[in-house]
Amino acid sequence: MGCIFEVTASALDAGARAGNLLTMHGSVPTPAFMPVGTQGTVKSLTPEDLECAGTCVVLANTYHLYLRPGIDIIEHMGGLHRFMAWNGPILTDSGGFQVFSLAGLRRVSDEGVLFSSHIDGGDHFFTPESAIAYQERLGSDIAMVLDVCHAHDLDAAGAKKAMDLTHRWAARCLQAHQRSEQALFGIVQGGTNIEFRLESAHFLASQGFQGYAIGGLSVGEPKETTWNVLEATLPALPCDSPRYLMGVGAPDDIVRSVALGVDLFDSVLPTRVARHGAVYTTGGRLNLRNAQYERCEEPIDRECDCYTCRTFTTAYMHHLFRCEELLAYRLATIHNVRFMVRLMSGIRQAILGGRFADYQAEFLGRYKPPDEQARLEQKRKWSAARHAPGG
Repeated sequence: MGCIFEVTASALDAGARAGNLLTMHGSVPTPAFMPVGTQGTVKSLTPEDLECAGTCVVLANTYHLYLRPGIDIIEHMGGLHRFMAWNGPILTDSGGFQVFSLAGLRRVSDEGVLFSSHIDGGDHFFTPESAIAYQERLGSDIAMVLDVCHAHDLDAAGAKKAMDLTHRWAARCLQAHQRSEQALFGIVQGGTNIEFRLESAHFLASQGFQGYAIGGLSVGEPKETTWNVLEATLPALPCDSPRYLMGVGAPDDIVRSVALGVDLFDSVLPTRVARHGAVYTTGGRLNLRNAQYERCEEPIDRECDCYTCRTFTTAYMHHLFRCEELLAYRLATIHNVRFMVRLMSGIRQAILGGRFADYQAEFLGRYKPPDEQARLEQKRKWSAARHAPGG
């Protein structure tokens, strides 16, 4: 079966659409956001926490699971669903982005990518065929092709070379894929070059994948560039297949991307900022460490029905973060994941109700995003920390 995707409603005044993605472990109403469980866990949350938040689908990463605990162990334990006690749909990323982030620890050839483990420095070799085999053994509902991700400012020649290799690898992934009950998605690359992006979209569409991801964005480029690439690329993808924007998780970015026709999202952002004391509200992000919340008797967000907001004051959350109590990370993450689920539900209902344009205008009018320069600087710091030894 792979997956079955049906568009049930489209916005009359935008590219936004609502649909259902049926997988072997259940249905995913779209648009949908996938919390990232890189190593088989969404950091600080249990599967029950995710279910209570209304999460329908999660993402796990083949690269990290391959290194620890190892594909053999997960397969021996009955597959990834059983191993992590999650009964809903799982999408596994192939690890292309993680290999890209290793910078000097990798070497790419036509055959595959040789990389040094960020854990112990040992050498490993991924091919398109092995990336597919690993994901089939994990038993995920949706697998991703192995692609070549690169920096947003790579020159045209480099971007073209990476895109062409991505296409060759995608064809090999498709040929290697054997599990009919597992869907396989292609990944559009091409950097910030619109011509390359269109070429990539047309090539992948001709291969007949069950879904299509847009990769290589949200890697440091200005947001205006992201919108230009998306606006040009999405119409070139099959309208009857799910469209997945990889690595985008800011609430305002999601609303804008849905307006252009994106169905699926993933990002570490909601859970990562939660661990740093930042929580989402309809008005924007709050930093719970700020002294102004020391005596705040209100919940984080009066409109939120999550466990955190139903139970605790903002003052208590401020106290937990100031004391570096572990509970702070869990409670903030519960709130942010529930916020994302509520956001997607609100978007979906607006599309089904024929009022998406009003919803978008109202949301973007209330939500105050971080300053663009501050956002890029924070992204640079997080990236540097991830690439540093032991990071």
